[in-house]
Amino acid sequence: MRILYLHQYFNLPSDPGSTRSYEMARRLVLAGHKVYMITSDHHGRFKKRGWYVTEEAGIEVHWLYVPYSNKMSYSNRIKAFLKFAFSASLRASSIPADVVFATSTPLTIAIPGVFATKRLNIPLVFELRDLWPEIPIAVGALKGPMIPAAKLLERFAYKHSEQIVTLSPDMKKGVAETGYPSHKIHVIPNSADIDLFSVPASKGETFRRQHDWLGNNPLVIYAGTFGKINGVSYLAKLAYRTKELNPKIKFLTIGDGAEKERVKNTAILLGVWQKNFFMMDSLPKKQMPIIFSAATIAVSLVIDLTELWANSANKFFDALASGTPIAINYLGWQAEIIKKHKVGLILSPSDISKAAHDLVLYCHNPQQLLLAANNAQQIALEKYNRDLLTKKLESVLMKAIGEKKPESLNIPRDSS
Repeated sequence: MRILYLHQYFNLPSDPGSTRSYEMARRLVLAGHKVYMITSDHHGRFKKRGWYVTEEAGIEVHWLYVPYSNKMSYSNRIKAFLKFAFSASLRASSIPADVVFATSTPLTIAIPGVFATKRLNIPLVFELRDLWPEIPIAVGALKGPMIPAAKLLERFAYKHSEQIVTLSPDMKKGVAETGYPSHKIHVIPNSADIDLFSVPASKGETFRRQHDWLGNNPLVIYAGTFGKINGVSYLAKLAYRTKELNPKIKFLTIGDGAEKERVKNTAILLGVWQKNFFMMDSLPKKQMPIIFSAATIAVSLVIDLTELWANSANKFFDALASGTPIAINYLGWQAEIIKKHKVGLILSPSDISKAAHDLVLYCHNPQQLLLAANNAQQIALEKYNRDLLTKKLESVLMKAIGEKKPESLNIPRDSS
């Protein structure tokens, strides 16, 4: 099977950020398929005009330099989306393939996806990573005439898709409510990269020794984007309240984004900066397992907005893969996983004092922490293993082109 994989923000393990597309694509290659990745050089890796082709873990990657950052204004982001959509349409339609797999965000990836399917006369499988445009509408990023235009693009994407992949049950429900056939909507959540996150405990111990402020104290980490919807200032406020109860509990954030300076200023104002609240810049994904190994609890955060409960946070599944208890400040399907499998705790999004009290109690319950860690590893292996979910994706792609899925598909282990 020749797969034309469209993802504007494809990352390698040497990059910060999500590596979902890389991990899925390289496993499809190992299973015997040819994968062409059409993406942007948004990190400025090459900064060359026109298209540039490399091979990454057997994936033929076509890069186009289109700068992008969470710190860009929304209008500039739209320009980046449209610039890539136009160029990717022409590039993708020139590559012979059997199926197009286009993954959002942004939703504008549907434009080259549909264009290529029409030019090549092959099916489109569309992957929805966020409830778009519901989320930008809810946070006020889309206003006025942009709202009907975004909804029109959403319907356009669904109309031309043979199958749709969503990252959560709530996203599947959202797509089904538009009238798209439910039996053609599949849930393949963000996944647990067990091999990547299975590192010796000594790695985490070394990290602790390298940071004098940490030592053997409990460590709460946030690893992700400092965007408007993430609301990472919540963690600085939580550190303030937690310091009053137990100053030994340390908080560490790793990442970048438009709100990072605001988070730092909040921590300074509250008097927790460099006392029990610390920050690090973004790190390559391949370095993150060391920090998760050192962590007592990993957190996933969003602002208090119901529309965001459908998200499928990478950091949530990274915690599962590493066997790290999880704390979140929102409800929805991930909260149900936490409650059902006892892998962490749910913090109040509005009552910071209560959240701090619950966190302190949890951090000082060794039996509960051990149970959560063991449960996390178990469901990572049995339910959210990347190998298993790649097989499911392969089945969806084959279904789209009318091929029968083999009874047995063995994805060889990566020997690196």
